[in-house]
Amino acid sequence: MRPFIERHTFWAIVLVLIGAVILWLIFAVWPDWLVAAVGRKKTFVTTLLNGITLGGLYFLVASGFTLVFGLMRNVNLAHGSMYLLGAYIGYDVAEASGNWFLGLAVAFLAIALSGILLQVLIFRHMEGQDLRQALVTIGISIVAADLMLAIWTGTTYQFAPPEWLFGATNLPIVSVIKASGVPVYLKYPIYRLSVLAVAVAVGIALWLFLNRTRIGMMIRAGVNDRDMLSASGVNVQFIFAVVFGIGAGLAGFAGVIGGTALSIAPGEDVRYLLASLIVVIVGGLGSVTGAAIGALLIGLAEQFGLAYFPTYGVILTFLILVVVLAVRPQGIMGER
Repeated sequence: MRPFIERHTFWAIVLVLIGAVILWLIFAVWPDWLVAAVGRKKTFVTTLLNGITLGGLYFLVASGFTLVFGLMRNVNLAHGSMYLLGAYIGYDVAEASGNWFLGLAVAFLAIALSGILLQVLIFRHMEGQDLRQALVTIGISIVAADLMLAIWTGTTYQFAPPEWLFGATNLPIVSVIKASGVPVYLKYPIYRLSVLAVAVAVGIALWLFLNRTRIGMMIRAGVNDRDMLSASGVNVQFIFAVVFGIGAGLAGFAGVIGGTALSIAPGEDVRYLLASLIVVIVGGLGSVTGAAIGALLIGLAEQFGLAYFPTYGVILTFLILVVVLAVRPQGIMGER
């Protein structure tokens, strides 16, 4: 943080000012002129929280994609199919066992295993061949989509989280003050807040794994110079298979989280694959911090567009992508 402030003092000041304004909008009682200009405070703050929590869900999906595409340079366009397959598997296990956490664990392990098989059987034989990787994984995603449609049909599924994650909680944010002077506090779903907490925990764990562990250093070294790493006695292919498995497992993990927050239906694989691509490109290849920033920006853009100008809201996402590519082609936190 300190090097960033020293190198970009102006932007650091701008970010602090923006943060101060957002905190004031969240916790202050809005004057009448602001309500007339923006609308009800409850709508604004709820949309802001929806965008942040949706960004957390996008990060959970994109974090695995960051490991596979951003770090290892494997173009896995079947990542969205892994998300949807994990959601379906988790749903079946949770419904059969009555245990949501068991469904979450089985989805992670099953999709991690499929990721390892994909790396060993396909990507290992197409190292550095980006176009072939893209075409093959597109074919795999099409076949997987048809198989999932045949098995689970076109029905929309949604399974319930544990009972203690049901309902809403009062936040320390005053929504409005009644004529009697009694403040009304904003309520927000507990599960969405839990999704955000899980996303933060996963992000911290990934950053520590890649930057503070021996295996993380091996992964980064293998990406930059795998021949030298292999010459030092490290089984590079094993390391890459494990990383691919973790990335795929995170997609299955996110499938259960997202399927509980939203829904499970055909077409969700394409949606989350596109979101992961945009998040990784905006945030910067191989950067967990960048993926978090990109996911937050895309989540906020989608929710504010949906709430305030739904007809043109989708343009916001691609506007962010165009601006980042024009100003900083390597992504916000990417390296040249």
